[in-house]
Amino acid sequence: MTITRQHTNQRMSRIVTHNNTVYLCGQVCEDASKGITEQTQTMLAKVDDLLAQANSDKYHLLSATVYISDMQYFAQMNAVWDAWVPEGHAPARACVQAAMARPELLVEVSVIAAVKES
Repeated sequence: MTITRQHTNQRMSRIVTHNNTVYLCGQVCEDASKGITEQTQTMLAKVDDLLAQANSDKYHLLSATVYISDMQYFAQMNAVWDAWVPEGHAPARACVQAAMARPELLVEVSVIAAVKES
């Protein structure tokens, strides 16, 4: 039973793989000065990049938890999310309103995915 950790520091690993399952730490945007649409887009781009590093992709998503600072952004975030998730490959998902680590952050996501079969 092997556990692989990537981009690890004292606090966390950005990617953990175990038993053909990939776990990503919470991902936030590139630029917190942007609005919810741009924050969601760049956050999901980070997810794409990390999943690729772990031999997975958004077609192999199993679960996602979305944290949003205020539900007033829910529809805008969902518009980006819905365009990003491949049709027929939506993961089990929860979306909750949460206090963020920094007040300018509007959205964060944590995902679990399957490793692609070789």
